[in-house]
Amino acid sequence: MITACVPIASDSWYDSERVDQRPDFFSRVQKSKKTGTKADERGIVKVRSGDNYYVIARRNNVPLRALLDENSARAPYRLEPGDRVQLPRPKSYTVKKGDTLYSISRRQRVDVASLARVNRLSAPYTIQVGEQLLVPGGDIKSRAPISKPSKAAQSIAKAQTPRRAGRFLTPVNGRVISNFGPKAGGLHNDGINIAAPVGTPIKAAENGVVVYAGNELRGYGNLLLVRHSGGWVSAYAHTSKFRVAAGDKVRQGQIIAEVGSSGNVERPQLHFELRKGTRAVNPKTLI
Repeated sequence: MITACVPIASDSWYDSERVDQRPDFFSRVQKSKKTGTKADERGIVKVRSGDNYYVIARRNNVPLRALLDENSARAPYRLEPGDRVQLPRPKSYTVKKGDTLYSISRRQRVDVASLARVNRLSAPYTIQVGEQLLVPGGDIKSRAPISKPSKAAQSIAKAQTPRRAGRFLTPVNGRVISNFGPKAGGLHNDGINIAAPVGTPIKAAENGVVVYAGNELRGYGNLLLVRHSGGWVSAYAHTSKFRVAAGDKVRQGQIIAEVGSSGNVERPQLHFELRKGTRAVNPKTLI
């Protein structure tokens, strides 16, 4: 099965149920800023020109999936200036003995960066037993788990060092089962698909910042997006586990996820994309 494919003439993302005309996700990642309209005291945001759900979620430090669910939003998720968007009501959590911000973020299924921002915490994120923390859109089931490296995965990583030829690193060794470009039925693969065993470590293709870690986009499963210098973004889809969270800085070659079969695939693999701005570029020309 071809993943992450769209009609050649479209900017849509692949959808496991149908191909929707949805906002371009890479465009939102590249252009989103934390400036603009904030919510009022009732948690309502009045939409301005250029706003979309991703921008509003990022600006107000709430998970995108929680925001979509709160507003019963459906693809193509269009918003018009003057529309009103209700933010998900934050939950509270009382810090218990042994808690850390990281353990709380995992338990409540929110990324640790959002949890720190909404509570105005800075590194090293010191919290006290009995302290009340706000949890933005907590307990969102669509979040993928973040795991610590296992000894088995570490040994695999040492044995499998990806090839390096261009600026970007090959994120995982394996057999390419779908190449970049046009496919049958008018589809187009915007990246390459590499078959590898479940749990095989996935490495960052270049230094950058994780700007998305979740599975809101049907078909992609657990998806990581990493923003790099020069307007580049790399994408890693169908993963089984995340090793990093949104907001984390990563180094080239750092393990950021593990191979899986989440999303619209039938076998373990990595779907890997490289984009300059919103334009998909054949990864084989850059690795």
